Amino acid sequence: MGVPSVLPLPAAASGQVGCPPCHPWGHLLLLCTALLFLAPAAGTPGLPKAVVSLQPPWLQVFPEDNVTLSCQGAHSPGDNSTQWFHDGTAIPTQVQPSYSFRASSNHSGDYRCQTGQTSLSDPVHLDVTSAWLLLQTPRLLVPQGSPIVLRCHSWKNWRLYKIQFFQDGRPKWFSYTNASFSIPHANASHSGAYHCSGLLGQMQHTSQPVNITVPASIAKDTDTAAKAEVENTITYSLLLHPEAPEEDAAPSDYQNM
Repeated sequence: MGVPSVLPLPAAASGQVGCPPCHPWGHLLLLCTALLFLAPAAGTPGLPKAVVSLQPPWLQVFPEDNVTLSCQGAHSPGDNSTQWFHDGTAIPTQVQPSYSFRASSNHSGDYRCQTGQTSLSDPVHLDVTSAWLLLQTPRLLVPQGSPIVLRCHSWKNWRLYKIQFFQDGRPKWFSYTNASFSIPHANASHSGAYHCSGLLGQMQHTSQPVNITVPASIAKDTDTAAKAEVENTITYSLLLHPEAPEEDAAPSDYQNM
């Protein structure tokens, strides 16, 4: 008698047709269900992205500074919960649209959020740093024409004076008491590593540099190029003259340079 070309399946394995012996259909269904539950963490096609915002808006903070993260996005009817992720790991204890904490070194990293009617947000990176001085900014990638906003923040908000801001090591702006500095209309020439320095008591301190990028745009014609050059000249004029509107809050003291 010849050997049959197809052997009958054992009764106990009749539900495993087309599957490896070690993976019955029940296990595969559980695996598929688990993957479906994990899918929202990678974003849901067709839904708008949620947006994470910071209050105060600074990406760099000291330990013990207060930080509030807010998730902006629509919720499903009857479900107002929000999913929060820190460095890709879900934070199961946080389900509210706002997430507040007193910063510690463990809070450094990327934060994302998602609601019932949004896909996963882009990451917002928070740096928690221990130092005497910290250069703070709300964003590291600045579109052309948007402002660059900088703040020289002292440890525990101790009184800081004779404050200087630098771009790529070159002095950019000086004030006796004003710890904030802005460039109203950024262009590609404003990309670089920024840092600040100042006096705390009788001691001079310097922050670590922060890299800010303003992507270059290609001028379509000579009029566009000329306009960019005019904006560049106006921006530097504002920086060089303390009577410019952006410095009304605290005029510069250039005699101390």
